[in-house]
Amino acid sequence: MYDLKKAIKNANKIGVKVKPSTRKNKKLDVFKEGQKVASIGDTHYDDFTFHKDEKRRANYKKRHNRYRHKVGTPSYYSDQILWN
Repeated sequence: MYDLKKAIKNANKIGVKVKPSTRKNKKLDVFKEGQKVASIGDTHYDDFTFHKDEKRRANYKKRHNRYRHKVGTPSYYSDQILWN
């Protein structure tokens, strides 16, 4: 589960648009300048926009620390949109 309104708000902060994903088992498609750049989030798992659990958020950030800082990667968009 996820909170679409919160995801849209977070996406606007980093200059991208999001829509519910057309890809199986993905939550959102991320668009930059009209082009799809990533599909993020797994529909089988909750994220911070939904559960608001700080411990789970910290664990996610540690687990994905290697790639979540690289702008333009799906990990970056997931971190910024679903986990902030």
